[in-house]
Amino acid sequence: MTGAPVEVVVVAFGAPDLLDACLDSLRGALPVTVVDNSSNDTVRRVAADHGAAYRDPGSNLGFAGGVNTGVRLLPQPHGDVLLLNPDAEVSPEAVARLHARLTSDPGLACVAPAQVDPRDGSSARVGWPFPTPGGAWAEAVGLGGVRTRVDFLIGSVLLIRAEALESVGPFDEDFFLYAEEIDWQRRAANQGWRVALCPEVVATHVGAGTGGDSAEREIHFHASHERYIRKHFGTGGWWVYRSALLVGSAARAIVLPESRRHKAAYRARLFWTGPLRSEARLADGNRTSGTP
Repeated sequence: MTGAPVEVVVVAFGAPDLLDACLDSLRGALPVTVVDNSSNDTVRRVAADHGAAYRDPGSNLGFAGGVNTGVRLLPQPHGDVLLLNPDAEVSPEAVARLHARLTSDPGLACVAPAQVDPRDGSSARVGWPFPTPGGAWAEAVGLGGVRTRVDFLIGSVLLIRAEALESVGPFDEDFFLYAEEIDWQRRAANQGWRVALCPEVVATHVGAGTGGDSAEREIHFHASHERYIRKHFGTGGWWVYRSALLVGSAARAIVLPESRRHKAAYRARLFWTGPLRSEARLADGNRTSGTP
């Protein structure tokens, strides 16, 4: 929508201190909607302190569900939408530069800035090739470095064109955590949309700043990628992809230094069992223990 302000959607889960810093970085310059998947009163107060709209959906909808809820709450028609993680910070000036890049090319579905970790200044990779069965085998045999295409941008700071959202549709809520932005950008690419990384614009992102168990995050990450591969490449594609991850992880568990073998061995066991099956077992265990 020409002339409409960029609308910011933040999907929060606890971590009110990070959310406070995130919203403070915007300095009240843009309209913000906070979807609180944690139903946390302190998160509610932080949103109110910054003049942000607040919605408690009453349960943890996951990232895709939170984004869709936030977008539905926006004025209709609405401007382009900035998805912003609560553990990320970006200035209004940086958003304006991203928006200028987005509007300069009508074929762009979304743009993203470079990202650095504020704790140590290290850079994070923002643009990646789409996951594919063939790409998984390239990684398994040590040729991952040749896969330099930027097919999708990570969703922690992602500015999406309103027309692309309308054309492609909402995020797929079958993806609870991870890979939802990959799936959306894959669907956008299928319609002819493109993406652009803007390395001259910088945001900060802690990464996994909202906490949680690292082993559980690993399960959710690979389970979401299993969903993605099955959705776009079918069962056969999943078996090709899975076999590549099994072979690559098992080999790394043998040849990597001892400090890195444990993670590779864990990943090999995860793909032997199957990430979706492991995620289902994790969910059953959490229900039994009463964990949300």
